[in-house]
Amino acid sequence: MTTPPIAGNHDAMTGRAPPPILGALGCLSLSLLLSSLSTSSANIALPALAAAFTASFPQVQWVVLAYLLAITTLIVSVGRLGDIVGRRRLLLAGLVLFTAASALCGVAPSLGLLTAARAAQGLGAAIMMALAMAFVGETVPKERTGSAMGLLGTMSAVGTALGPSLGGVLIGGFGWRAVFLVNLPLGLLAVVLGHRFLPGDRVVPKAERPRFDGVGTLLLAGTLAAYALAMTAGHGRFDRVTIALLLAAALGGFLFLRVEARVASPLIRPAAFRDRVLSGSLAMNALVSAVMMATLVVGPFYLSVSLGLGEALVGLVMSVGPLISALSGIVAGRIVDRFGASVMVVAGLAATAAGALALSVLPSLFGVAGYIAAIAVLTPGYQLFQAANNTMVMMDVAADRRGVVSGMLNLSRNLGLITGASAMGALFALTAGAADITAAPPAAVAAGMRATFAVAAVLVVAALAIAGLSRAAAAHRPRTGDAV
Repeated sequence: MTTPPIAGNHDAMTGRAPPPILGALGCLSLSLLLSSLSTSSANIALPALAAAFTASFPQVQWVVLAYLLAITTLIVSVGRLGDIVGRRRLLLAGLVLFTAASALCGVAPSLGLLTAARAAQGLGAAIMMALAMAFVGETVPKERTGSAMGLLGTMSAVGTALGPSLGGVLIGGFGWRAVFLVNLPLGLLAVVLGHRFLPGDRVVPKAERPRFDGVGTLLLAGTLAAYALAMTAGHGRFDRVTIALLLAAALGGFLFLRVEARVASPLIRPAAFRDRVLSGSLAMNALVSAVMMATLVVGPFYLSVSLGLGEALVGLVMSVGPLISALSGIVAGRIVDRFGASVMVVAGLAATAAGALALSVLPSLFGVAGYIAAIAVLTPGYQLFQAANNTMVMMDVAADRRGVVSGMLNLSRNLGLITGASAMGALFALTAGAADITAAPPAAVAAGMRATFAVAAVLVVAALAIAGLSRAAAAHRPRTGDAV
């Protein structure tokens, strides 16, 4: 049954009514589902990969790192490329690349080829993540932007929650190759939906297209790669390699800003960082994502060591957060549409701060019940913040800059997750007073849990302060899309 187009909303280029919204949203939802599923399901395959290729854990870990590095280093650049060459064309290419790379992963005869295929899969995922959110402004009416953002957030959460369980079932029944091959039917479905339902690209004569900033892309990719490696390979340790990588990232960032100030068509306009609303949204996104990563880093140790839960129960309790996130995303989007994005950013941050503080206090008092209760406050608050923050930024972006702004939002989230895994993990070990957290006594792990989430609550309060400053600046700001 064909969904009727929304009355009064027409394609400015062709004069025809836009394609059915549900089909387009199906393509965008599958794009985020697949990209998040391929992150979480691959993690659980690492032991099987180590056995299959007779490799060490650091070697097989590159199967995960190659994917994450490709996304982190290229997501802004591919978003900008979509703005220039056409988002529909590039998203379809990204879906085809992701699906083909998944097939190559599934038949890879060596660990090296598997790692290379995962990097290609990560490039496809970067395109899918950057452009899915950018397409919202072209597929749904402005008053329903929050609902669409909530739906995309839900699909990302479903992929994260489903990955470990689905990966475990597939590995147990069919072997590790099935973890990658399962992407093929979903990827092909997304390609078909996108080809049929995504709105056409605006026709711009080649002579009028802005040039793609190749130098800026290389500098940004190198900067982000150095930072991501410092955070992931260093595991919170500041040894000489980590310090060298951080210095390289700082130098790369400085050179990137110098280049962007001089080129005619920059990847990111320097004025973007002077826009207090956009820069505030990016900072809030990074802070809150770091806090959410702390639950994944600290939670399993606390549940297993301090509360004495077995592996099965730890997995069950840890699945509560992603499950709540999947259930609350669409609701959060509708709330944003009803009450406004700016107000709901503050409400979402307030709930997130309350949840972080509750994680610092309630588990010590009520055990597993206290942990679950705190997660039940933290997670919907995070989903509400994400839907509101993304909506607040993307609603005002000029059509020819949606891809790069979407990429910046996704990048700030990824950097927050990467930094949170390293910094919050290091804080947890420090406050627990143990170099090896697996050998720490239960009381020390509990003390580390309390201190880590007390700091996490402070970080969210800092995000609340940024939100207040951003709201004060909003009345005097230029359009985000004009500044970026």
